[in-house]
Amino acid sequence: MLKEKIQGRKPGIITYGITPPKQNHPPEKIAEIAKKQIDRIADIGIDGLIIYDIQDEADRIDQERPFPYLSTVDPTTYSKEYLGPLTVPHIIYRSVGKYSESELSGWISSDPGQDRFSVYVGASSSKQEVRLSLPQAYELSRRLNDTLHFGGVVIPERHLTRKDEHLRMISKMNSGCRFFVSQATYDVEASKNVLSEYYYTCQEQGLEMVPILFNLTPCGSLKTLEFMKWLGISVPKWLENDLMHSNDILDKSVRLTLKIMEELMDFGLEKGIPIGCSVESVSTRKVEIDASVQLLKDVKQSMESRLLQPQSL
Repeated sequence: MLKEKIQGRKPGIITYGITPPKQNHPPEKIAEIAKKQIDRIADIGIDGLIIYDIQDEADRIDQERPFPYLSTVDPTTYSKEYLGPLTVPHIIYRSVGKYSESELSGWISSDPGQDRFSVYVGASSSKQEVRLSLPQAYELSRRLNDTLHFGGVVIPERHLTRKDEHLRMISKMNSGCRFFVSQATYDVEASKNVLSEYYYTCQEQGLEMVPILFNLTPCGSLKTLEFMKWLGISVPKWLENDLMHSNDILDKSVRLTLKIMEELMDFGLEKGIPIGCSVESVSTRKVEIDASVQLLKDVKQSMESRLLQPQSL
C-alpha cells in the first residue's frame, strides 16, 4: 500500500498522473473521459493516481503559452465523483496559493480519520499573487489532520542556478513532507546532482531520506516539446537536438526517458535513496497518452527487476 511504502521510505513507488477534464465539459463528457482514463491504467498495478490542480502560470514567463489555458474540474471533485472505480489511492495536488486559509482548512479537515494523500504546490513565480503560502499550508496540515499524508515538489533544474534544492527538500521534510514528486525529468545530470547533495546532507544531519518520485512524460511532437519548455521543463540541448531530428520523436523520447529513469533508479539504489517514478502525458493527443501508458508499464517492469537484484554497497 502507498501509505506503508511512504512511511517505510521504500524505493519503487510508481504512480500515474492525470489532469482533470475542462470545467466547461458537460457531466456526461466528463464521465466519458474518466472512464477512458480508468480503463487505461486499472490493471497495471500502480501504487497511486496523481490528480493535478492546474493553475494558469501566465505570470511565470513572458513567452506566450503554446496552448490556451482553460479551467479544469477541481481534482477532489473529479476524484470523488468520477474516479471511484479506480481504487488505488488518489494523490490530490493542491496549488495552495489559490485558496484562502478557511478554504484549505476545510479541505484538509474533511473525511476525518481517512488516509488521504496530497502534494502541495507553491506559487509558480514571485510575481504570482497568493492567498496562502506553502509554510502556512504545511502548518495547517500538521495541526488539522494527521491522516492527510502530504508531499512536496522537487525541481532538480532549479539547483543548477540556486544550488540549494536539497536544502529546500530538507526544509520541506522538517515541515512535514513525507515524499517528493519532481517536475518532468529530462536532465539526468541535474537530477543526480540534487540526489547527491540530498544524500550527503541527510547523512551529515542524521536524517532519514523520504521517497522521491521522478516524473516522466513522453514528447510526441515539436509542439509538445515547445509546451514542455514553456512549462519550465529543462531539456538538455543534445537531447533536444536528438528529438527534433528524430524520424520518430515519440519513440525516441520514450526510450530516452526510460533510460533516464533506470539511471536514476540505479544511482538511488546504490546509495539507499528511495527512488520512485510517476508517469504522465502533458499532451491530450491519444498517441502520446497511449505512449505514456506503455512507458508506465515499462518503468514498472524495470523497477521491479532492479529491486529484485542484490545491491552491492
